[in-house]
Amino acid sequence: MEILWWLLIVVFFVASYVGLIVPIIPSVLVLWGGFLIYLFGLSGSLSTWFWVGMAVLTIFLLVVDFLANVLFVKRTGGTKWGERMALVGVIIGAFIYPPFGLILVPFVLVLTVELLQQKTFNEAIKIAFASFLAFLSGSFAKAVVQTVMIIWFFIEVWLT
Repeated sequence: MEILWWLLIVVFFVASYVGLIVPIIPSVLVLWGGFLIYLFGLSGSLSTWFWVGMAVLTIFLLVVDFLANVLFVKRTGGTKWGERMALVGVIIGAFIYPPFGLILVPFVLVLTVELLQQKTFNEAIKIAFASFLAFLSGSFAKAVVQTVMIIWFFIEVWLT
């Protein structure tokens, strides 16, 4: 039975990475699911420092999601509407042929909104491309943080 629990934990950890490409899967919640399976399914114990660290890293992951889009669009001269459409585009894009929808939908929405806001075509393309870079950099940052969380988990399990 213990092997099944460990397999389930690994499945949860792998699914958290899939969630980077398919945001319908809430990566960080799935990751926590693996931790909780260990805690309750295997009757394991994890230190208070582990839980505090995971909470801090989880908050960081949530903030990275929001800030990456807003900062990239804002830095390239995007309007508030462009920033909002970048976020909306990620949500809508998750349902339209992931992972390509996550790239194309925000790009098209930001491009359209910025053109409607009287930006030149070149400015609008630059701002829309920034939404694409935000997705890539945000996903990369989340992958790194999730990897740290998983490694920390296994170190914690190994030491107890």
